[in-house]
Amino acid sequence: MSGDLIDQIIDKYVNEKGILIQLLLDIQHEFHWIPKEAIKRISERLKIPYSQIFRVASFYTALSLKPIGRHLIRVCVGTACYVRGGTRILDSVEKKLGIKSGETTSDGKFSLATVNCLGCCALGPVIEIDGQYFGKLNSANLEKTLSNYN
Repeated sequence: MSGDLIDQIIDKYVNEKGILIQLLLDIQHEFHWIPKEAIKRISERLKIPYSQIFRVASFYTALSLKPIGRHLIRVCVGTACYVRGGTRILDSVEKKLGIKSGETTSDGKFSLATVNCLGCCALGPVIEIDGQYFGKLNSANLEKTLSNYN
């Protein structure tokens, strides 16, 4: 991990207010997670307490303090998706990738997470991959959807 690259990202936000979340998102986009080294450097450079940065990074589900795969798959298990087979979709994704929710494949290609709602209940069951939503899933179209990311 390059301290110079972290500094380049931070440089875009020097003297800006209310930028912490976007800065953390940029760091995560570059490294596929938010390393402690980056939190320390942000704290030093922007004079934001380390504890405040860590609190923000650990609160938001869009941010990760551990490495995530190049593709993040989020499976909705909220009520509307649950009653339409969301847990079957989750089981299928886990089986296909060989990981459980909260884990990353050994090749670093995929990370899997569950969420309580993706906000598109009428399309349930729904998954999101890298910000793109796929709804009304069943085993056939799930397989096709996942194959587009191999």
